[in-house]
Amino acid sequence: MTDIHMQRDHALGLPAARKLANEWLEQAETRLGMTCEYTEGVASDEISFRRAGVTGTVQITDDRFVLDAELGFLWSAFKDKIETEVARRMDKMLTQVT
Repeated sequence: MTDIHMQRDHALGLPAARKLANEWLEQAETRLGMTCEYTEGVASDEISFRRAGVTGTVQITDDRFVLDAELGFLWSAFKDKIETEVARRMDKMLTQVT
């Protein structure tokens, strides 16, 4: 079951989307203490992330980012706040490059 599902369309193309996704990955690791793994594909990439109480993925394509996350019991109490903050940060990153 996915607790948070977020999709953002963009017109960056895959090379620029990869660059932005790598910036997100670095922030997730340093600021949020996430363990992340980046898997590059031909037409799309995936970031898997996790930390205590949170697991998820970010799908990266030439025209879309899709984030799916599952929250553990304790984090689920903060779902709305987490979702709002993730949306704000995603929108800010996309605004800065478009």
